[in-house]
Amino acid sequence: MKYFKICVLLLLIFTLVFSYTCISFADDSVYVWSTMSKPVEDESISTNAETTENSESNTNSSNANNTNNTSSTTTTTNESDTSSNSLNLESGSAILIEQTTGKVLYSHNEHEKLRPASVTKVMSILLIMEALDSGRISLTDTVPCSENAASMGGSQIWLDTRETLTVDEMLKAICVASANDCVVAMAEFIAGSEEAFVQMMNDKAKALGMNDTTFKNCHGLDEDGHLTSSYDIALMSRELLNNHPSITNYTTIWTETLRDRKV
Repeated sequence: MKYFKICVLLLLIFTLVFSYTCISFADDSVYVWSTMSKPVEDESISTNAETTENSESNTNSSNANNTNNTSSTTTTTNESDTSSNSLNLESGSAILIEQTTGKVLYSHNEHEKLRPASVTKVMSILLIMEALDSGRISLTDTVPCSENAASMGGSQIWLDTRETLTVDEMLKAICVASANDCVVAMAEFIAGSEEAFVQMMNDKAKALGMNDTTFKNCHGLDEDGHLTSSYDIALMSRELLNNHPSITNYTTIWTETLRDRKV
C-alpha cells in the first residue's frame, strides 16, 4: 500500500510537470512545446503591405531557426497568405470580407477561376434590383415566359409560355427556388434577350473590378468559359447588399407559395 501511494504521487508530479512544459498561456500568446518553445502569436488581419512584410519576416525567421537550431519548431499563421489555408478548408477557394468596408478578413485561392453554378444569379439579381430601384421596372409589372425561358431545365418552377408572373413573384422564385426559367424570363424582360442581359452582366462585372469573371449565361448552368472567383463573388455580393438592401426581403424568405403551389 505504501509503494502504491508513492507511485501515484510520482505519477501526479510527472503529469503536472509534463503538462506545464507542453503548453502554457501567457499574455494572450500560446506557447507550443518543442525543444525550444516559441510563442504562436494571435492571428491578425493584415493589409497588403503588412502581408509582404510578414512574409519576408517569416522567411528570414525560418532560415535563422534552421541554421541555429534544427530541432526547434516555429508555427506561424498569416491569414492573408492565400496559399496557407490556415483554416484547413476543404474548398478550393474561399474569402471572407467585411461588408461595409470591403476589407478582406480571410482568403484562400481567392482569385482561382471556378464555375459559379447558381451563384451566377447574384449578378442577375443585382441587375434586377438596379432596374427596380431606378424605376425602370416595378414589382407589379407582369413578366411573360418565352419558349427559351421555359426550356431551361435544372432548378425551376416550370413556367408555362401561356402564363405571366409579376416581378415580385419572379424574384421570390429566383431567390427561394433558384429558378432558372424565371431568371431567363427576367433577363429577357429587362434587356430584350438573354444575350443582351449577359452583356449587361459582364459590363457590370467589369465596372466592379471583377477581373476573374466571364459570364456566358444568367442562370449558372455549366458552359465553357463561364467562370468567376470567390473574390469576385464577394465584390458583387457586397454591391448587392450595400446598395440594394431590400433584396433581403426575398433572400430571407424561408418558404413561399406561387400559383397556389409551393415554390
